[in-house]
Amino acid sequence: MSTPKNSQSSGTTSLPALPAYLKDTYSWAYVTPDAIKRFERQWLVNLILWGNFARLRDLALNSFGQRLQGPSLQIACVYGDLTTHLAARHISENQLDVIDVLPSQLDNLKRKLGLDSEVGIHLANSASLPQATASYERALLFFLLHEQPLDIRVQTIREAFRVVKPGGKITFVDYHRPKPWHPLYIVMKAVLTKLEPFALDLWHTQIEEWFPDDMPAASISKQTRFGGLYQIVEVTRQA
Repeated sequence: MSTPKNSQSSGTTSLPALPAYLKDTYSWAYVTPDAIKRFERQWLVNLILWGNFARLRDLALNSFGQRLQGPSLQIACVYGDLTTHLAARHISENQLDVIDVLPSQLDNLKRKLGLDSEVGIHLANSASLPQATASYERALLFFLLHEQPLDIRVQTIREAFRVVKPGGKITFVDYHRPKPWHPLYIVMKAVLTKLEPFALDLWHTQIEEWFPDDMPAASISKQTRFGGLYQIVEVTRQA
């Protein structure tokens, strides 16, 4: 299932095309080398999340457990040290795969993991994964959904459900509508409206409403943090 250490593959005969929404909306944040150089700073990622990066990272990883067996999938690269912490929880690093549609993000991840890493690195579109059905014990989507337009987001969630085994777990961490009294309510609404136009969907719709009807969940657990600005949704697939 995993590719050889620190390798990169598309899993298909043709490479996934760069989604138009990424090029049009997120070149400043993810696509270009300058963007990666600008944002790949642990302190900056933490600042963007108002000092909550480590807390949210650990909540996500704790949803899976301290010592992980079996294959895991991280859907999309993440600035900061999320992947290194996730890999460290596996009994063997080669049980973790990471996919992203941007070769530049995967190259950046290779640099962070180091030459000796056995994490599988795959070039793939989250809305059309090449991985086999029911091939993972767990999947993590960390601040991905808010970056995607609705149709891509729904398909990404469906693909996450598809590749996780019945009885396996999917964890989502993302933005959430804060309490009206939150001191950052107006600031965050303005920032997201300007820079991340799809993010406000998560203020108005629950993530669970986008789950596929034909792949039901056995359980759904949701918690919010920092006055409701962030959410962690844990889903166990029905066996």
